[in-house]
Amino acid sequence: MEINTQLKTLADKITLLKDKIETEESTKHAFVLPFINILGYDTFNPTEVVPEFTADIGLKKGEKVDYAVFQDGVPILIVECKNWKENLSVHNSQLFRYFHVSKTRFALLTNGIIYQFFTDLEEKNKMDNKPFLEFDVTNLKENVIVEIAKFHKSSFDVTNIVNNASSLKYIQEIRKQINDELTNPSNEFVKLFANKVYAGRLTEKVMEEFKDLVSKGFSQFVGDKINDRLNAALNKEAQKQQEDRVETKEDESRVYTSEEELEAYRIVVAILRRKLPTNRIVYRDTQSYFGILLDDNNRKPLCRLHLNGGKKYIGLFNDNKTESRQAIQTIDDIYLFEKELLETVGLYAE
Repeated sequence: MEINTQLKTLADKITLLKDKIETEESTKHAFVLPFINILGYDTFNPTEVVPEFTADIGLKKGEKVDYAVFQDGVPILIVECKNWKENLSVHNSQLFRYFHVSKTRFALLTNGIIYQFFTDLEEKNKMDNKPFLEFDVTNLKENVIVEIAKFHKSSFDVTNIVNNASSLKYIQEIRKQINDELTNPSNEFVKLFANKVYAGRLTEKVMEEFKDLVSKGFSQFVGDKINDRLNAALNKEAQKQQEDRVETKEDESRVYTSEEELEAYRIVVAILRRKLPTNRIVYRDTQSYFGILLDDNNRKPLCRLHLNGGKKYIGLFNDNKTESRQAIQTIDDIYLFEKELLETVGLYAE
């Protein structure tokens, strides 16, 4: 079983069990130890995974960290666990104190859901304050799984991980900064763009206006990029669906799907993708209307578009699946019915 499949299985287990887990000890056994197993280490082998790992630190004797993972008799990872309900904080963590006296280059702080991996990029033998790798095991992206796999027993390489850790850490921090700036732009960030497009003096009032403009500008830019990729995918899918219909329906030659209908379909998908995967939103063109269905099921109409006559309409459906036509001037008016379209999805909740 590949590591991504194992991680998905663990994520499903966490979602199913977490509300029944009350203690830190239960968190360790239900969530953390299975994760260590996924990395290829035998949690039942005391030469590989040592629970309650003890090391004397100066005058402090007998302090214990939850686990130490060994390879070839040397600790390669120390692990401190919290209850899954707790927020993680490295302040006053035993990891700091153990890190500089152990031979390991890596430390892990986790509550079984959030995982934070640390090393000593900033000062040798002193654990960094911020992790170089952090993730939610129930919401993993492919690039993160690649980094997790580097800790697997079969491919563990200290030099390789440390060399890559710096890039990971700073990219992670940069992404957080970008998110902060887009959510609540700083004065420095606003000035950077305002100075390029505004010739007047940047008074307090002007800055306040540009703060909102910069935030909206970036949101629209990101939205356009997402829509461009979505439209490219939809165009490909629309082309495939059209080709399939030509091959399987004898009367297809009498139905012409216009570019306007396809663009209207993309608008409906852009609205409904907030509640549905795009592959569940399917169109069927007929001579009398352009229908958009859930799961390509005629009994689950999401809306109908009437665009080929002199006047344009969107057909919406109520609880009884009765169509109600609403006049539109252009296909952009479909956005005015966002609420009704999203409510229609609720009629078919599964």
